[in-house]
Amino acid sequence: MTDHNTRQSTKLVEGGRRSEWRRRLVNVPVERASTILFDSVAELEGNAPGLGSYRYGLQGTATHWALSEALTEIEPGAAGTALSSTGLAAITASLLAVLSAGDELLVTDNVYGPTRKFCDTILKRLGIGTRYYDPMIGAGIAEVIGNKTRAILLESPGSLTMEVQDVPAICAIARQRGIVTLLDNTWATPLFFPAIAAGIDITILAATKYVGGHADVMIGAATATEQYFAAVQRTTWDFGHALSPDDAWLGSRGLRTMGVRLKQHEASALQIAQRLKQQPRVGRVLHPALPDCPGHELWKRDFKGSSGLFTFELDGDPAAFVDSLHLFGIGFSWGGYESLAMPVHPVRTVSKPPAESLVRLHIGLEDPDDLIEDLEVAFARI
Repeated sequence: MTDHNTRQSTKLVEGGRRSEWRRRLVNVPVERASTILFDSVAELEGNAPGLGSYRYGLQGTATHWALSEALTEIEPGAAGTALSSTGLAAITASLLAVLSAGDELLVTDNVYGPTRKFCDTILKRLGIGTRYYDPMIGAGIAEVIGNKTRAILLESPGSLTMEVQDVPAICAIARQRGIVTLLDNTWATPLFFPAIAAGIDITILAATKYVGGHADVMIGAATATEQYFAAVQRTTWDFGHALSPDDAWLGSRGLRTMGVRLKQHEASALQIAQRLKQQPRVGRVLHPALPDCPGHELWKRDFKGSSGLFTFELDGDPAAFVDSLHLFGIGFSWGGYESLAMPVHPVRTVSKPPAESLVRLHIGLEDPDDLIEDLEVAFARI
């Protein structure tokens, strides 16, 4: 366990690597287990699940605790992190930890598609209402909150259209009203946006992406304050959201290099985004670090950096453009070392997308000049 004053880069290296968990090894080893054996019935009955306490495979082993503790340590103000098998599982378990039948949830209109589907189907079936709000609403959220509102789910920036929300303003109003705030912080990670320090109660990562970093693992992580962590962890276990020890180990391994990888993703993405602004077939480039992006001033105020994911408006057929690329893969997810491209079609309920005919890029760790050449060839082909 690292000192609270240790800088983030050191926490990424040292976090979760307790000597009692790794012994003489550099890394905490993979401990695969379903059944945990006890010396007596009294020990079995008195052994509460939790960090460092063996109970049953669902509650994890040292392999899981290492990742959980490391993720908690890089989120200032956090009490703990509940791990699950996907980012969506982390989102849904967190919502169900704080909502009950008859409650209402406010959700940003630029939310991740599967999250929207969960709200519109499963939550509806459970008697929990969902209303969507304009992601640029800021302090105007006060006018949207109703008598039954119990939680607000934010995503900043939005994973398709990149709007940056005024998270501190929304959180301040929510706290005054006793409303829980949750944030999908996958784009920025705690390194670029310390969510709990900004007022968020539960911050969620699809650790599949930048934490794993190699497109070969699926992990969800929900990190919460003292007030909400126990409920999030309990609900995660009650839904059986177990993470395999092998995936937890890969998550820890990816975390050690996440800081240096993010710096390269950031630099390359900015270089390519600036180049796209000069391309006559491109409209707005929706990258939070560029002035054209909705909420850019909020990004400049609140964020410590930008990652590799952004969107641009294309004058042409997005499918034909993406099909013409060679170095960019076509596929869901992002956050790995490889670059990706895909047409995106935002679904909105109360607000208009900032642009039409959109292509989303994830800029990986290839040489950015090679990626620029690939993009230019695709522009020429369409």
